[in-house]
Amino acid sequence: MFQQVSGYFDNVDHVLLLQLLYRKIKCRATLCLIRRWLRAPLWRNGKLEKRRKGVPQGSPISPLLSNIMLHELDMEMQRLGLRFVRYADDFSIYCKSKSDARQAQKQVSDFLHKRLKLPINHNKSGIRRPSTFQILGYGFVPTYKRGDKGRYQLIVTDKRWASLKEKLKEITRKTSPMSFDERIQRIGWVQRGWVNYFRHASMQEKLKRVDSWLRKRLRYCIWHDWKKPERKRKNLIRLGIESGQAYAWSRTRMGGWAVACSPILRTTITLARLAKRGYKSMLDIYFQVSPLFSKNPKLPL
Repeated sequence: MFQQVSGYFDNVDHVLLLQLLYRKIKCRATLCLIRRWLRAPLWRNGKLEKRRKGVPQGSPISPLLSNIMLHELDMEMQRLGLRFVRYADDFSIYCKSKSDARQAQKQVSDFLHKRLKLPINHNKSGIRRPSTFQILGYGFVPTYKRGDKGRYQLIVTDKRWASLKEKLKEITRKTSPMSFDERIQRIGWVQRGWVNYFRHASMQEKLKRVDSWLRKRLRYCIWHDWKKPERKRKNLIRLGIESGQAYAWSRTRMGGWAVACSPILRTTITLARLAKRGYKSMLDIYFQVSPLFSKNPKLPL
């Protein structure tokens, strides 16, 4: 079941929010300052309008105050024994049956309306099957294992895969003014952050394809950096290619990407040689941090 608060930042009740803050903050001056900030007038259509509800957006304190309000919702869902995920004003509740989902939906909607005075966006909220639902870049698919009927596994959405490839493509662009070591370093930052975030998903097959594609782009960058045919010939010989073959490949009319995909670079600029320069595949990082493969997963440094 997926729920979304309608116009959350525009509907926060000031009195209720200040009461929640008073539980922890006893300093009257601080509370007075927060109250004045909340009541700051709103400029609309050339006029200043009084603000009696809602949280001004664009300030670092805005998401903090919003989470203080919705923390009450978290506590209520925990009290009801619900399994949920919440991010800002979007949250999803996971139930075993449709009847359980309807009951949870009624309980949570009543709490939001009566206790927190917040409306529900009924157009975006509803009861859904996991396979038609996405949250925070994760999706759900059936496990397809005997005896696991009704069970699902986490996957990464297509949008997040595309975003990852765009980031890696920007770093491995052949015209980017950076050294090979700097490319490897930046790639490592992206890889570790992305894999650690999605470590709960099942994605080893897709990671294999992304790793293969990324290594081809690195070989393309190396081939482009060699520039002149004579330098290409000498470097190929240094990597173990016979002199005549090295000469032929250094003068090839094939494009750079075609050469990067060919056996000549795949057998010379090998995975072992890339590893010596600091490259680590996303699949290796995934096996290291994923709880699906390790009982004691470690975060990559």
